[in-house]
Amino acid sequence: MPNSVAAAGIFLMLACAASIKAAPQGFMEGHLKIVVIRAVEPDNIPLPENYAEYPLIILTQEGKREIARLTADKSGNYRVALPPGAYILAVQERSGEERAAERIHATPQPFTVVSNQTVRVDMTIFIGPAKGQASAYSD
Repeated sequence: MPNSVAAAGIFLMLACAASIKAAPQGFMEGHLKIVVIRAVEPDNIPLPENYAEYPLIILTQEGKREIARLTADKSGNYRVALPPGAYILAVQERSGEERAAERIHATPQPFTVVSNQTVRVDMTIFIGPAKGQASAYSD
């Protein structure tokens, strides 16, 4: 038992030392804009509470591993603290049923976080009609 306590103590000391040497975090902030590409009826106008329906994710630079999830506030703004490094801001994938109901297009935004600095990364989501629906912007 005393050996495990000593080992735990050494582990905690090393972990604390590593965190002290870690570079201070930076911040990423931005604004989510939702653009509807279709004849808009009053019921279809994106309201502030609709921002929560479009969660954002932060991925590693390679785009393979999720680092964090964000939801814009009622004004469409978001902010997150991140360790220094290169990342990609993207829109979370939607289920098949949701994709069938509407087309969503958003270009992933690469960005770099620097210690004690804030980088601005805005995201625009274009929402178009589902396949088979007419639009002035149909493919």
